[in-house]
Amino acid sequence: MVDDSAVIRKLIPTLLGQDEEIEVVATAIDGDFAINKIQQMQPDVITLDVDMPRMDGITALGVIVSKHKIPVLMLSSLTTRDAALTMKALEMGAVDFICKPRGGTGKLNEMGSELVTKIKAAARSTVIQPVSLPELPVKAKKKAPPLPTTIGSGKLIAIGASSGGPNALRYILPRIPASIGAGIVVVQHMPESFTAVMARWLDEICDIEVSEARSGDLIIPGRALVAPGNAHLRVQRTALGPAVQLERSTPVNGHMPSVDVLFRSVASEYGRHATAVILTGMGTDGAEGIGEIRKAGGHTMAQNKETCAIFGMPRAAIERGYIQQVGSLSDIANWLVVAAGKQESSEVKDGKCN
Repeated sequence: MVDDSAVIRKLIPTLLGQDEEIEVVATAIDGDFAINKIQQMQPDVITLDVDMPRMDGITALGVIVSKHKIPVLMLSSLTTRDAALTMKALEMGAVDFICKPRGGTGKLNEMGSELVTKIKAAARSTVIQPVSLPELPVKAKKKAPPLPTTIGSGKLIAIGASSGGPNALRYILPRIPASIGAGIVVVQHMPESFTAVMARWLDEICDIEVSEARSGDLIIPGRALVAPGNAHLRVQRTALGPAVQLERSTPVNGHMPSVDVLFRSVASEYGRHATAVILTGMGTDGAEGIGEIRKAGGHTMAQNKETCAIFGMPRAAIERGYIQQVGSLSDIANWLVVAAGKQESSEVKDGKCN
């Protein structure tokens, strides 16, 4: 456990020590001390503070991922700056992250159960090497997709993800052409403020437009709308066309936004015109919802174990018999383009990403 706060280095091991399956074998004040201890202690999981003096978490993560292949769980503050740094950490190979509660160390007990769950998931995870995307040319500012001139049945791609999801999305979405014949909606388990940062992070490398959803945003081909943290996202037919509606209520399956909430609305509103994908993540959120899409005649896909950081969510849907296609991120990128009516693009041909 790596953190520059002496109080946190004392309190978190105490919290974790209440679980008989977890042993904190060492703590470190910064990344430099941590790297020196790794060889000696050989931990199964490392928790790593994002912001530390001397050697910060981002620098230390680069060494850990490249040399030791140990799952890393980042500890972050709920700030825009730390959200950006955390996205960078996920891009570099961190398995997941957890936010320190607002209100200081007095509220650390609130994060105890989440931290235990995520540490155990990280211990069973696969350390995926950072995705190498081709160098993208400097692009002019993207134009918003044109509004449809007629209101038809349309097609929709709905994607659900949790732990490891940002990197999976970072692989898939840049391989979708702006001319794709479907709107895209995404639920990624992530706290408030982080989803906006992730949407901007994805928009910078995609031909499609990616933005954090606002209630009433129209679902338009060539646009991906990401559910904001702390709000459920549903799709709904309106007089202007299909749109997203946001609702702040109670968590479903322990999450808000919930993949099940999105998928159930997709099954109801789009039926056979929907394609749904479950990507890497722990738990079962989305499994029953994607089953409803399958029953409504929609097409269903899941990421395979070999490319998942954590295979929990895809496994749950596959084992229940709700998934028609299981494949790698490369497969899924290609299948989505085909499902939306576009047979190939400059980046996805013959099932391979170029």
